[in-house]
Amino acid sequence: MKDGIEDVHNLGLNAMEVQMVRVNVVERSPDEEEIGLTPLQIEGDMVVGMVRRKGKKEITVTDLSEKVNEEDSLITLASGLVQNYQELQELGKMGRELDVELSMHTPYYMDLVSNNELTNKSMDSIRWAGMMTNQMNGALVVTHVGLYGKASKKVATQNIKHNLQEIAHWWKDNKIKPKLGLELSGRLEVWGSLAEVLDLCDDIDGPVPVINFAHYHARENGILREPSDFAELFDKTKKYVGGLYYTHFSGVEHEAGNEKRVTPIKKGDLRFEPLADYMVDANPNITIISSSPLLEHDAMYMKVIYERILTKKVSKDSKSKKSDRDEEEEEEEEEEVRPQRPRRPLERKGKAKEQPKPKELPKAKELPKPKEQPKPKELPKAKPKAKEKEKGKKKPAVKAPSKPSKPSKKPSKQTVIDYNEDD
Repeated sequence: MKDGIEDVHNLGLNAMEVQMVRVNVVERSPDEEEIGLTPLQIEGDMVVGMVRRKGKKEITVTDLSEKVNEEDSLITLASGLVQNYQELQELGKMGRELDVELSMHTPYYMDLVSNNELTNKSMDSIRWAGMMTNQMNGALVVTHVGLYGKASKKVATQNIKHNLQEIAHWWKDNKIKPKLGLELSGRLEVWGSLAEVLDLCDDIDGPVPVINFAHYHARENGILREPSDFAELFDKTKKYVGGLYYTHFSGVEHEAGNEKRVTPIKKGDLRFEPLADYMVDANPNITIISSSPLLEHDAMYMKVIYERILTKKVSKDSKSKKSDRDEEEEEEEEEEVRPQRPRRPLERKGKAKEQPKPKELPKAKELPKPKEQPKPKELPKAKPKAKEKEKGKKKPAVKAPSKPSKPSKKPSKQTVIDYNEDD
């Protein structure tokens, strides 16, 4: 398990479902050094119960904080997972530090229908998985419930309901924090259609549905094709999951409502892309466990597809936001260029307050008048030149006046103005 958690973290994944293998149950007397300790403190074995005599009856104590008495018989598990509860607690701490969410799946062959010895063992496996997952601080215990067998669907459902109610009470009495998940089945002869699981979750407080997409797809004759198909499935289970969708995904081959075999994702007709499209748009709180024959490969394959679709959506949204900003800037520029109409003053009821009179500005000093320029001297009139005598004609001679004539009051056409250097 330690190597598994490290591998999941190194692959960039953040969830791991531990497979609970079939265990050997041993009942023995406690050693001297174990008396007075709690099952959590015993390092030699994983004690899941203490058979204790109470009067004439024998009861099984499953409270892990109860101290061991000398007369008790210890029920211990010998498994290939861990040796004691201390190891489980260390693995849980390691998972939290590496951001790997842990969960556990009970043995695959379970029978809560027949009410025989196999049913008792199946119920014990669910209890023990709850105890172990609780010590790992895990999120969920996943289980199947079994075949209809010779019982009718109605009788099978009643037996399952009775047995699960007993487990739910034990779950609560022992303060088991992880939830109990009921996985959908992929064959018609196995109890666990979507309607059956949801009805049971309505009747019993505690269990939640676990969506195995391959099982559901096979049982419903290949129903999961488009993102809307996944959206409908999520909507049906939304109120039962408690804020976290716990799911399984793989490829699948099926026929007539029955799953023939689980396959790698690329080989089945159940595609991951529509689910990834839905997840990118709806962003649900979801854990997807790879149940493919290629566990790590298909887990990474789903991660790559999801990130690719998410990147495309983010890029598309950023481009649309940029275009919207550009349009807004263009509109603002147009408004700045467009002439603004003068606004009318707002009319208010009541008398308007008198505005203070503006202060009078000081009068500007009068500039000195410019000095009068001296009048230009009148130039003497030019004497008219004697015109040449026309050939064959004589002009009368003009006598010069004896006195100089008075200057004309009319201004001369030619005027010369002298400017001083100072001006």
